[in-house]
Amino acid sequence: MLRKSLKHLTFGRLVAYFILGLWTVLVVWIVGWLVLASLSTTREIFTNKLLASGLHFETYINLFATNNVGRYMTNSIMYVFSSLALILLISAPAAYVLSRIAFPGKNLIRSMFVAGMGIPSLLLLIPLFAVMIFLRLTGTIYGLILVYVGTSIPFTVFFLTGFFSTLPRELEEAACIDGCSPMQAFWRIMLPLAQPGLITVAVFNFMFLWNDYFWALIFANSTEQRPLSLGLQSMVQSMRVTGDYAGIFAAVIIVFLPTFILYVFLSEKIISGITAGAVKS
Repeated sequence: MLRKSLKHLTFGRLVAYFILGLWTVLVVWIVGWLVLASLSTTREIFTNKLLASGLHFETYINLFATNNVGRYMTNSIMYVFSSLALILLISAPAAYVLSRIAFPGKNLIRSMFVAGMGIPSLLLLIPLFAVMIFLRLTGTIYGLILVYVGTSIPFTVFFLTGFFSTLPRELEEAACIDGCSPMQAFWRIMLPLAQPGLITVAVFNFMFLWNDYFWALIFANSTEQRPLSLGLQSMVQSMRVTGDYAGIFAAVIIVFLPTFILYVFLSEKIISGITAGAVKS
């Protein structure tokens, strides 16, 4: 029986590794083809002779010189990192309180955060737009940042609540014995220990905000305020008319590259953050 179970386990692992390896090869092939196509000419793409005339970096240079990619990227960086700072600044203390302190209505508040993750964006569109009009924030960069913060907090609080619950309470007790107040214990002891969870949730939010199209289309549709996702759409539409398909692939790579680089360098912390937060909710 033991040998049969070991054989069955080994066969299951082999199948899992085979599927994973096949998927990895497929993804690498697709991404690699996109990179090579972005460095080729349009003629070479349609004749399936990539890089036949060498590397063409001028495609990327033209995007920054004639298609406002620099402005779009600057806008995206401003939107995303400002939103991430506010999201973590608000969500981390809230999640810590929900995971550590017992008070009336605690379960109700946690349930409201969970429910907030399930509300479709289309249902929030009209109320949020009405609020932005009332606050006179339509057509401003602050309006989109507030929308990003408000729509990202439920998931962030839910995730961090589970992560803070896995941290030992003895550390807080030791900090209190050493004279730290609860807030000092949070900022000096617990928050640094929550670094894997903070990095994980920051990466998830970064991926959502960097690739967001829906909210940006509603609240930042002017040329001066467009993020990179909206800029990509306008570039693709114009390049289809001119037939510059190499430029289209180059624009896609520019949008895709920051998320890919971020995940490559932080993948271990992301995995540790996910597994730690999944132990207890």
